[in-house]
Amino acid sequence: MNPAYLFLRRLPPDKEMKFRRILRETRKDSRFNEMRNFIQHGDTTVMEHCIHVAQTAYFIAVKFGIKVDEDALIRGALLHDYFLYDWHEKKPEHMIHGFTHPGKAHAQAKRDFDLKHVESDMIKHHMFPLTPMPPKTREGALLCLADKLCATSETIRGRMPYRV
Repeated sequence: MNPAYLFLRRLPPDKEMKFRRILRETRKDSRFNEMRNFIQHGDTTVMEHCIHVAQTAYFIAVKFGIKVDEDALIRGALLHDYFLYDWHEKKPEHMIHGFTHPGKAHAQAKRDFDLKHVESDMIKHHMFPLTPMPPKTREGALLCLADKLCATSETIRGRMPYRV
C-alpha cells in the first residue's frame, strides 16, 4: 500500500471525503494528471508526491487542531509542484530547479486555476529556506513541513534495495 494512503485512513470520514472531493475537482479539467509523467524523488512521480504532501499537510492540521483554510491547504499542496516538466533532463535551467520551480509552478497553476491568495503564497514559498522568503500563512508553513518530510521519505525509499 502507498504510504500516503495511511494518512487518509487516519482522518475522520468527513475529512477524508473532503480531501477526495478536492482532489477530484483539481484533477478535473486541468493538466494535473500530466504530473504522473514526471519523476520527482526516487521513483515517485510528481503527481504522487503532490498528493502525498497534501495528505500529510492536511493530516498534521487535523491531528493537531491547527486552524487553517482546509480547502486552500489541500489545493495549494496539490499544486505546489505543478511545473509540468522533467527537471532531471540535462539542461542548464534545470541545474537550479530547486530555486526556480516554485515560480514556474505558480505561473502554471495561475494559468489553469483561480487561485486564492493563500494558495499562491503556499506555492511560491514552499521551498523555504532554499528560497529566501518564508510563507506568510499557516497553510504555507504546513506545506513546507509536509514537503520536506515527504521528499526525504520518497528519496530514501527510492534508494533502498528493497521495499519495507
